[in-house]
Amino acid sequence: MALTLRSSTSFINLKDSRSFKTSDEFSSIVTFPQMKPTCQLRAKNSTQEAQLSWPERREGNKNEEMEKLHEITAPHSQINLRVPVFVMLPLDTISIGGSLNRPRAMLASLMALKSAGAEGVMVDAWWGLVEKDGPSKYNWEGYAELIKMVEKLGLKIQVVMSFHQCGGNVGDSCSIPLPPWVLEEISKNPDLVYTDKSGRRNSEYISLGCDSLVVLRGRTPIQVYSDYMRSFGGRFKDYMGRVIVEIQVGMGPCGELRYPSYPESNGTWRFPGIGEFQCYDKYMRASLAASAEAIGKNDWGREGPHDAGQYSQFPEDTGFFRRDGTWDSEYGQFFLGWYSEKLLEHGDKILTAADGIFQGSGAKLSGKVAGIHWHYNTRSHAAELTAGYYNTRHRDGYLPIARMLGKHGVVLNFTCMEMKDGEQPKEANCSPQGLVRQVKVATKTAGTGLAGENALERYDMGAYLQVLATSRSDSGDALAAFTFLRMNKQLFEADNWRNLVEFVKSMAEGGQMTRLPDSDRIGTDLYVGFIKQKIVQKLIETALV
Repeated sequence: MALTLRSSTSFINLKDSRSFKTSDEFSSIVTFPQMKPTCQLRAKNSTQEAQLSWPERREGNKNEEMEKLHEITAPHSQINLRVPVFVMLPLDTISIGGSLNRPRAMLASLMALKSAGAEGVMVDAWWGLVEKDGPSKYNWEGYAELIKMVEKLGLKIQVVMSFHQCGGNVGDSCSIPLPPWVLEEISKNPDLVYTDKSGRRNSEYISLGCDSLVVLRGRTPIQVYSDYMRSFGGRFKDYMGRVIVEIQVGMGPCGELRYPSYPESNGTWRFPGIGEFQCYDKYMRASLAASAEAIGKNDWGREGPHDAGQYSQFPEDTGFFRRDGTWDSEYGQFFLGWYSEKLLEHGDKILTAADGIFQGSGAKLSGKVAGIHWHYNTRSHAAELTAGYYNTRHRDGYLPIARMLGKHGVVLNFTCMEMKDGEQPKEANCSPQGLVRQVKVATKTAGTGLAGENALERYDMGAYLQVLATSRSDSGDALAAFTFLRMNKQLFEADNWRNLVEFVKSMAEGGQMTRLPDSDRIGTDLYVGFIKQKIVQKLIETALV
């Protein structure tokens, strides 16, 4: 049997996590067996459903460089079929005080992920925690403890530069506001944050309208983000490329390059509403006025569209987004061009800084783009437009984003990889599969790497099969990596854990779906049933919640 328990010590009988040595000295590592599959499935490319039969496993690794995360530049004949899987850590992995939450439970959970074959984990480096005590006063200690733990286990880590608040969006299980000193500046000048046409302020993220203005105690927002990333790079320079293999650069709410057009807090927006434009702070209004004046259309610069409706309305309820609405007029094209271009400029500024700071570090850079799939099957794509993605029936809004990211060598990280069209409500005109196909074409055309995430927490095999279907392509536009949302107590429940193990193994083997056996024919206890009954139960007792 390949599955081994190197001693009788269980996951919950760990010594203090601060005293461990090397990965070979861990007493409880579980490795899953390599067995012939008892069931074979095939995930075709993203345009097809999962069906029977899978491609043969590609044996060996002749080019070690191809194992590197997000490496996609080899000729098609040499493309590595392996897709590394990372698992997102809980949002509150680091405490408000800056220390690692529940280190013993974290160690047990990381050991389990290692045994399952995961490449590593992802963690948010919250601006509101690290620079909480004042401008340029950084506390990385909790992250240092986590990264050392990850290194000792032989795992890798993706770190998100999270310049947004946690709380008020899908899946937010805790509240981490922006740094107190930043909130003080916002209280003095509310126009520092995004504002809708009703004057409602959104403090999730600093408005891009003031990116280059000295509004944060002697620094511009871009300078603040740059100093933060530079501090991180200096603190963890010895881990870059070896342990820290990716830096995901936050560029908006939820870390995504977008406007906060569909905020869930206080019931402001409800799915599948179209959202609202976020261009009414004084800095955005000044920019709009200047752009309109530059083309001799001063009237167009007074405010955003007056007929764009409200957050939870449908496109046909509005004059702007309906089938033959204002969105396709000369004015609509001007406004949407300006609105989306400001977002691209914002991303370009931050990534220019990030590229300069992390260039040569060995860590890849990535940027997250939201999977806004509702109303995708309409002409105007209203929900995408309010978020800043100028994507309509007549215009590709993702190619400019892919090209901007590609200019900096940044991988595009896209969500909703687990979703199927048929699972969505008909009235919402959703097409997550069509959206993913479009983004895959855009990244391939731009020569930009593509990685993926699931948008919602799901543990069923149907969701995993859909990810497998979108992760492969015969034309060279396959996923470079996948990050699973999220590590929690539910993940370690027996059936969910088994599904994850099979999924990770399948992604590692180029699409060959390997089922682990429920019993061991040679008469030992070291089989899946034993793992379920003994180890997974202990993980449930100690895993993070």
